Amino acid sequence: MKQTDFAKALARFLTDYLPGQRNVSTNTIKSYRDALKQFLLFMQEDQGIKPECISFASLGMLQVKKFLSWLEAEKKASVNTRNQRLAVLHSFFRYAQTEYPEILFESQKILGIPFKKKHQPVIKHLSMKQLGLLFEQPDCSTCKGRRDLALMVTLYDTGARIQELIDLKVCDLRLAQPAVITLSGKGNKQRNVPILKKTQNLLETYLKDNHLLDTGRERSPLFYNYNLQAFTRPGITYIL
Repeated sequence: MKQTDFAKALARFLTDYLPGQRNVSTNTIKSYRDALKQFLLFMQEDQGIKPECISFASLGMLQVKKFLSWLEAEKKASVNTRNQRLAVLHSFFRYAQTEYPEILFESQKILGIPFKKKHQPVIKHLSMKQLGLLFEQPDCSTCKGRRDLALMVTLYDTGARIQELIDLKVCDLRLAQPAVITLSGKGNKQRNVPILKKTQNLLETYLKDNHLLDTGRERSPLFYNYNLQAFTRPGITYIL
């Protein structure tokens, strides 16, 4: 089967442009891929066009608008999800118009589709009493319990994303005053986050418990499972 212009652009977008030119993370690429898979599903189910038959000639602003409505009506997607899917399509068509100048006008119309405004709820937070109860849950008489408490407090004190916590290595800790943790976020951007004295003390105990201060352990994952591998997202979720 002859490749369509859409298929070529989509393959290059995911395998070359995002990782090679934009240098985005693996998780971001997966998120983009999942959004585009959902768009392909819409084209097949709602528009009657199989993925292998989609071309830029059969695709424009009207189909993108219908896709957004389909997400909300059929898939019960939230405004956040709807806007994220639109952001992915904006990124794709911004790339595609440079590869196929003939779709420039239609791409501009797609790029002009606005994001939907959403109500900003007041962010709920835990009281000091609730935090105290939360941090009392691990059994600190055991090595595992002290690890779980150190993990939870590190998440709270640094505001780290789960992936940032997973990626932490022993060498990312500076426990001499002033104590700092270096987090590596999206796009490999690093930031140094000061930590409280209590967090510092918990981490010092945790490092000694697990011999992570020994020579040669500097590149070891800070928090790891029974196989001495960095935790996965489900592993962190299980602990929490």
